[in-house]
Amino acid sequence: MLKTHAKYMLGQIVRHKKYPFRGVIFDVDPEFSNTDEWYENIPAENRPRKDQPYYHLLAENDESYYVAYVSEQNLDVDTSGEPIGHPDLEAVFGDYDGGGSYPLQFDFN
Repeated sequence: MLKTHAKYMLGQIVRHKKYPFRGVIFDVDPEFSNTDEWYENIPAENRPRKDQPYYHLLAENDESYYVAYVSEQNLDVDTSGEPIGHPDLEAVFGDYDGGGSYPLQFDFN
């Protein structure tokens, strides 16, 4: 059954449950919308369901900044209170609010 709404919102800081990275959500797909090749590269024992929201993150770890595509089941709210340092943040979001999210710089139609 397709879940009809996302648990997390645009601008929210989240953390991956299994891997040491966190990021800011900048887009959400209501269900898996990447390539089959990308999906098949995930080890079968770790492969998430396709019938759930998938989030696009401006992500960071201790070594780099990148864009990540993560299933809802693999995310938690980041409670560190720390801002994200991704260099592309300012193109989409305003200043960190200190409460775990970034405001959008523009309105969606």
